[in-house]
Amino acid sequence: MKKELIKIIKKAGKILKKGYYSNKDVTFKAKKDLVTKYDVAIENYLKEKFTKKFKEFNIIAEESDNTNVEFNNSIIIDPIDGTTNFVNGVPHTAISVGVYKDKKPYLAIVYNPILDELYEAKIGKGAFLNGKKLKVSVEADLQKALLVTGFPYTSASNEDDLNDVVKKIKDILPLCQDLRRLGSASIDLCLVARGTFEGYYEMNLKPWDVSAGVLILSEAGGKITNINGDEYNLFEDKYIVATNGKIHDELIKNLNL
Repeated sequence: MKKELIKIIKKAGKILKKGYYSNKDVTFKAKKDLVTKYDVAIENYLKEKFTKKFKEFNIIAEESDNTNVEFNNSIIIDPIDGTTNFVNGVPHTAISVGVYKDKKPYLAIVYNPILDELYEAKIGKGAFLNGKKLKVSVEADLQKALLVTGFPYTSASNEDDLNDVVKKIKDILPLCQDLRRLGSASIDLCLVARGTFEGYYEMNLKPWDVSAGVLILSEAGGKITNINGDEYNLFEDKYIVATNGKIHDELIKNLNL
């Protein structure tokens, strides 16, 4: 299944790459939440191909109506994770596809055609970038840890969310090496898996933002929980916390100050 999945996603990547270097027609789903015709085109292409090839799975996808789709044996699609980056010519943008069996992660692909980076993982088989095995950072000192985060779209309309984001930056920034914000949750998780970052946290993510990245990180030796340190639920938890495992408890403690 993985080889077929990658083949289809790489073809969809050509649509993303073409769009990246073209003029975009941008629509706003919310004050800061963008969608382009390329999001829709990639999603429709992937849905058509996956439905034909993998009949035992249903499809959950960002730009679709998922109201009556039960999460069980599911392929979860984000056609362009990092749409704002995509629109503005920032190369941190990717197609994210997570395959779940019985609500558990089974396969994961995050493909950035702009940088020609394909992250992949299969449960119990490790995580890879362009065929090279990934391993998380060994840094155990939070003060030496480089972290990455993201800002929710709701920061434009929900003052509580905005205040929470600012408070956490104020609490965490003095305690770590530095903090980055790249604008693509799936890539952030992959970069923790790669050992570039020691940890990542963010609020108000959707299942398609992280469905692939969580498996890639866990297969690279990382740890993913909610902000209380409990098992992360794609559909329910407000915060995700993902690390190399070595700074996890200390990061969670300081996120809850």
